[in-house]
Order: sequence, then C-alpha cells, then structure tokens
Amino acid sequence: MSIRQITTRRAFRRFKDELHQEYPHLLPAWHAFRDARAHRRAVEWLADDDNAMRFLDEHPEPHVP
Repeated sequence: MSIRQITTRRAFRRFKDELHQEYPHLLPAWHAFRDARAHRRAVEWLADDDNAMRFLDEHPEPHVP
C-alpha cells in the first residue's frame, strides 16, 4: 500500500480490505487496538478530571504485534 493510497478517498476501506485479505492473523490485535483507542478517546472527551485519568491509567492501550 502506497502513501498515495493512504491519503486518497476510501483509504480506510482499502486498509481494512488489505488487513482482511493479506493479514487476517492481525485482525484480533487491530480490533483490540481500535476498541481501546475508542474508549480512551471517549473518556478524554467526556471528562477531564481525576476519574478520567484513573480510567486511562487502569486501561492502557493493548500491545500491537
């Protein structure tokens, strides 16, 4: 996948297609990473206080192979 492909329309769709076709063994890691990032962004957006920071400390991002 080239840089041009990443910066053009439907880049995320091409990324997902490539992942499913060429690297299916990485799907569990991708889903764990995507879900953890979504949770962290939601907490950061919803609350800027000690509870949010505690949640982020207790839920580190998963290791990506």
